[in-house]
Order: sequence, then structure tokens, then C-alpha cells
Amino acid sequence: MMHSFGPWPWFIVGPIIAGVMSALLLIGKRFGLSSNLRTMCTIAGADRFSDYFRLDWRSQKWNLVFVLGTITGGAVARFLLLKPGTAGISPLTIDRLQSLGIEDAGKAFNPDALFGPETWSNPWALAVLLVGGVLVGFGTRWANGCTSGHAISGLSSFQWPSVIAAFGFFLGGYIASHFFLPALLPLL
Repeated sequence: MMHSFGPWPWFIVGPIIAGVMSALLLIGKRFGLSSNLRTMCTIAGADRFSDYFRLDWRSQKWNLVFVLGTITGGAVARFLLLKPGTAGISPLTIDRLQSLGIEDAGKAFNPDALFGPETWSNPWALAVLLVGGVLVGFGTRWANGCTSGHAISGLSSFQWPSVIAAFGFFLGGYIASHFFLPALLPLL
């Protein structure tokens, strides 16, 4: 049975996020998803190859539970709570994406032109995914954290490096969406 729930309003979600961040700060924990990748790599044995992965992963079990909850929550939202129909994006965005060749923009959350089965057989698309993944991994390591860690946890605890990192994330997203994406889409 599918329920039709809309997005939660900011005045509900904002205090929930603030409460979780406050609780984590009070118990001395840091929030962020990229640290979980480090923990999972350590569990898989990466500590034999790099000192970066030498850590007590058992002290990070709470964060691994968070990742499991994120994946579970995403699956529940997608398969049980998502309203059928169009994606709620701006008509201007739909027009812009359609001018770039994404004909089903606004009709689905994952347009087939970008996420359909034929994309996985396209060597250019796979190369873009690989290079993009490496760049995201490099940037996350260089910034000493990911977007969720810096923009939510770092900013809420008034850390100047997180302000700089969050600015860099938004600037990079702007540049990628306005310059790189239009240049790459014709190749895909």
C-alpha cells in the first residue's frame, strides 16, 4: 500500500536536525557519511595498505548504524512513501534540461537519459561516472569531510573550515551544473 505523504515542512525538520546535531555535540560525536566509508574500508582490511585506515572501527559502530538507517529510510521513502507522478522541480529547470536533451525531465526523479539501462553500456557515461567518483573521493578527503559532515555538523558547531568547504561544495556544484554538464550531456 502506497501512502501519499508530502515533504515535511522546514519548521518540523529543522528542529529535528538541530536536536540530533546538539545531541551529537553533547556526547562528543561527529556526523558525516564520508567517515563511514573510511570505517568500512578499515573493516575490509585497507589498514594493511595505508596508515589512513588505521583506526579503531569498533568505536564508529554508531555511525555505521546511521548509514544503515539512511539506506533503510531511503528505501522506505522510495518504495512506500513516494507519490506517483512527476518530480516537483521548477518548470524553468525542466525546460533547461529538455534543451540539453533530457526529454523526460520532470516526469521522473531519475531521468532515463541519465540513469536508464542504456547509460550503463555507454563507455563515455561510465568514464564520466568513474572520473566523477574519483574527484568526489579526492575532494572529500582533501576537505577532511563530506557535504553532510561540513554543511550540517561543521556549520552547526561554527567551524570556519566547514564554512569554506561548504562554499566550495556549492561553487563546485554550480560550475559543474552550468558548464560541465551541458558539455558532457551530448557525449552521453
